[in-house]
Amino acid sequence: MSLLPFKKKTVETGPAPVNPAVEAFLKGYSIEVMPRTAEKVESFGDLLPKGTRVYIAHIDGTPIEDMVTTAARLRDEGFDPMPHFPARIIKDAATLEDWVNRYSSEAGVTQGLILAGGVAEPVGEFHSSMQLLETGIFDRAGFKRLHVAGHPEGNKDIDPDGSDKNVMDALRWKQKFRETTDADMALATQFCFDAGPVIEWANALKAAGVEIPVHIGVAGPAKLQTLIKFAIACGVGPSLKVLQKRAMDVTKLLLPYEPNEFITELAEYKAAHPDFNIEQVHFFPLGGIKTNAAWVTENGGASGVPANQA
Repeated sequence: MSLLPFKKKTVETGPAPVNPAVEAFLKGYSIEVMPRTAEKVESFGDLLPKGTRVYIAHIDGTPIEDMVTTAARLRDEGFDPMPHFPARIIKDAATLEDWVNRYSSEAGVTQGLILAGGVAEPVGEFHSSMQLLETGIFDRAGFKRLHVAGHPEGNKDIDPDGSDKNVMDALRWKQKFRETTDADMALATQFCFDAGPVIEWANALKAAGVEIPVHIGVAGPAKLQTLIKFAIACGVGPSLKVLQKRAMDVTKLLLPYEPNEFITELAEYKAAHPDFNIEQVHFFPLGGIKTNAAWVTENGGASGVPANQA
């Protein structure tokens, strides 16, 4: 009999298996940065699949030079920059045309997110994304893809009475715009936390004849307190209760939030209903782009942009 100490056998577990539905759903995901956060990223190529669409948020007060510089850097590193065009911070058509032409000539940009913006009082003649689209400036500059905002939980700035009447009227206008132009369009939405109402909203859009594909907004991993702060500031609706309920559980209060449940439910619904009009995922990296990118990679989202979306 051996008198050597007993050595416990260890088992190599490796990474957890990836859910195929989630992997397919994350394919071609996009993510958002601001010029000041982009400056802190040494190399986007170390974080994101080449060709990833990167939205550049234009916060009021950010110089256009910083926006264009960020777009040019992303293009040079092999990514697809999509700057925001918030109507309420654009003084006039001449300013809009200058911005569009600078993005095009200096950074090779051919796409943009066209939205009203969160500023209460417009600085000039524009107050809605529809007014920007009506100028024809994006078409003349050769912009091929134009995204507009979607609101799965409504928007009290647009519909103060809590209905969705004005939001739906705007979406029907944008549907007609899509039908009468050559632009590829999508609805990029605010982030949400409850998949059930999002599924109902997306299906209701299609039933109402709005067939613009949806790129669903998802909050990336972050501290719970950080998410609640951003959710309140951004006007997230009823799904905020998901975070508030989590905050009441002391076992989860100090743990970072991760969007696993939200993504999985949407992904599995998409797998079961291939014609579901949520086409892609758009991440808001509220806990940092590195943390967000690592989470996506761990969950199968490192496979790059689909060929038809590159």
